[in-house]
Amino acid sequence: MNNKTHSVKLNEIEKKWYIIDAANKPLGRVATEVAKLLRGKHKPTFSAHIDCGDHVIVINTDKMVLTGDKLNQKMFRRHSGYVGGMKETPYKNMMDKKSDFVLTHAVKGMLPKNSLGRKMLTKVRAYKGSEHDQQAQQPEIWNF
Repeated sequence: MNNKTHSVKLNEIEKKWYIIDAANKPLGRVATEVAKLLRGKHKPTFSAHIDCGDHVIVINTDKMVLTGDKLNQKMFRRHSGYVGGMKETPYKNMMDKKSDFVLTHAVKGMLPKNSLGRKMLTKVRAYKGSEHDQQAQQPEIWNF
């Protein structure tokens, strides 16, 4: 009887491409699903110390919704590092101009804060419209 835990090797990992349609879905729900796919938590061979996740393409980020009054109340904050260097932008402006960045920023907060997380973030591609450039990878549609 073999009671050893199988540790997945890098050459055993199969990377797939998934496409998610974000139209009329809340930003947080889409971001959590993308983070789950990037980390590989949907696979039975998940290992926290290895990048075993898949590539994710998100389309229609301009049609994502924010529940409640978050569109007007929630602020995107950044700081220059200087005294008084805090800049605030309402999410309404961010969703109009850079909705793909808003999604990427939300996913980044859900990934590990180390080199592995930074590597995972390079595998997400967000697009405002319904067109994308990854037809050659034959992405599968991911429904949730």
